[in-house]
Amino acid sequence: MRAADVLAKRLYAAGCRYAFGMPGGEVLTILDALRAVGIEFILCRHENAAGFMAEGTYHRTGAPGILLGTVGPGALNGINVVENAHEDRVPLIVISGCVDPETAQTYTHQVLDQTRVFEPITKASFTLNAGAAAVIADKAVGIATEGRPGPVHIDVPISVADAPATGGDILRPAAHPMVPSGPALEAVREALGAAKRPLIIAGLDAVSDAGAAAVTRAAETLGAPVITSYKAKGLLPETHALSLGGAGLSPKNDAILLPLVAKADVILAIGYDPVEMRPGWQNPWDPSAQIVIDITAEPNHHYMHHATHNFIGEVAASVETMLPDAPIETWGGSDIAETKAALAQAFPKGDTWGPAQAISICQEVLPADTLATADSGAHRILLSQMWDCKFPRALTQSSGFCTMGCAVPLAMGANVVEPDRTVVSFSGDAGFLMVVGELATAAEQKLKTIFVVFVDASLALIELKQRGRQLTNVGVDFDRTDVAAVGRAFGGNGVSVSSEGDLRAALAEAQNADAFTVIAVEIDKQAYDGAF
Repeated sequence: MRAADVLAKRLYAAGCRYAFGMPGGEVLTILDALRAVGIEFILCRHENAAGFMAEGTYHRTGAPGILLGTVGPGALNGINVVENAHEDRVPLIVISGCVDPETAQTYTHQVLDQTRVFEPITKASFTLNAGAAAVIADKAVGIATEGRPGPVHIDVPISVADAPATGGDILRPAAHPMVPSGPALEAVREALGAAKRPLIIAGLDAVSDAGAAAVTRAAETLGAPVITSYKAKGLLPETHALSLGGAGLSPKNDAILLPLVAKADVILAIGYDPVEMRPGWQNPWDPSAQIVIDITAEPNHHYMHHATHNFIGEVAASVETMLPDAPIETWGGSDIAETKAALAQAFPKGDTWGPAQAISICQEVLPADTLATADSGAHRILLSQMWDCKFPRALTQSSGFCTMGCAVPLAMGANVVEPDRTVVSFSGDAGFLMVVGELATAAEQKLKTIFVVFVDASLALIELKQRGRQLTNVGVDFDRTDVAAVGRAFGGNGVSVSSEGDLRAALAEAQNADAFTVIAVEIDKQAYDGAF
């Protein structure tokens, strides 16, 4: 086999069935090898969006996403989404073509050291060679998926892709998860068993079906309320009496939740990584006065918080070893119910037209198993507080890196895997326009994704901050675009709405449409004032 075939075969064995990107002449052999093993390549309009589509497939399949870029500008177009994958714990295999090293000694066109570019923002960066193709491919998959997932880069010289591979297949068994034991385990079991006001904070490292089961069992065994980061929403169904929903970016939310955190006597942090959180979550508890049990996939080098007990290993299995054998009575009084009521009052569904009412209508009208994505911006903060997630990954977004333009391709990647499922993307008009060319990809793939776009002709979150500092309005407002017409121009459906009835009708039509639908939700420039 060619070296490219060995790489493609290993990716297929890892469960990969899709790759996204824009090819150049330098990666044609890789493209051919992916096709030969049964990995479908989807041509995108920009590599950054392609990487988010790849992430979307990961959230639906559990297999690493694949981003393919050609030499130079193709590879570097994906820099943002690779760092996003690093911060959001996404196993993304980034394959780039490169000029052969001997050629690079006497040639300058599009020649740069791509491995040095990718090394700081990946878990590892390799240059493929024919003699070690199987080893490099296996290392890439293992490093991307084990421990805390993340991106791995593979540079493929033009001649190496076509070169006959030597050496045998490599398929190293996955490492067994580590769980607590001995005196440390006994200490936390004793602490949890004696807890009077236990509280759970769950995050990225716990986002899996096993993680959801562990969080649910821990909450119900301990009678502990559960706060999650935004990307961990749904680990405990947010309709559950013990769920306090997501936190991370809303000062209004922090004012309600952080006092409850301060009341807890034992805090169980399950896969919680503060990479998603605002400054208010720096040192949110006192480990000298509260018992804090922190279970993560990697050591705490961020120092945003500290714990009484730190455990490194498989999160879900570790939680199961720590819990009391039978449910315990905790949290006497009405603290949890009052906190839930305060959150509901702080983020009401909205009696008049605006983003809050539009979000609540979408949740009411769309099916319970809808997959939602959120772009960065003001709408994301409000949506993340209001959108009830009943299962893990019901709402995905760029949380650690907060990248604009992510929601559209994230939704498309999910819809590629599950074409018959309702998938809705929420964007502001600025973020939507960053990736509008991908509507052509949606049309070619015959996706039926619903793209909800909040149209206010403003960078609303930035404008709000600018106004709060009493600065002159500069660089945050722009002319309105007929977003619905853009949807129609790319071969989908497009409709503008400015009332509850219009939105309900548009959502009903979108669910029965034979193509994607862009719904332009027209709102005022200052519609988010006081919202979060």
